[in-house]
Amino acid sequence: MTSNERVYNYTFSSIYKNYVNKVERKDKPVEQLDALLKWLTELNDNELAEYKQNNATLREFFEAAPMNPRRKEIKGVVCGVRVEDIEDPLMQEIRYMDKIVDELARGKNFENIFR
Repeated sequence: MTSNERVYNYTFSSIYKNYVNKVERKDKPVEQLDALLKWLTELNDNELAEYKQNNATLREFFEAAPMNPRRKEIKGVVCGVRVEDIEDPLMQEIRYMDKIVDELARGKNFENIFR
């Protein structure tokens, strides 16, 4: 199994818990995290709540979620790689999500994270 495949098989709920820990450590409200995830995925409150609790993998999550077309405006570096240069479409979606969560945790103006 490649490292990418291992990442794709992480559950969204486990990644979400990591995101919650990250934003709470930086004194950011979880509601802002949820707002960003809903902006990125265009999921509603109930749909996002379901993913937070079920065992859907990241692959399943991104295959099912309707994605915001403006996510392509997300630029920058995550884990030493420019998100706009990632060739694997699924990995790019995951890194878009990582990038906006990083921006929230780093204190970027919440309204400016929405492209």
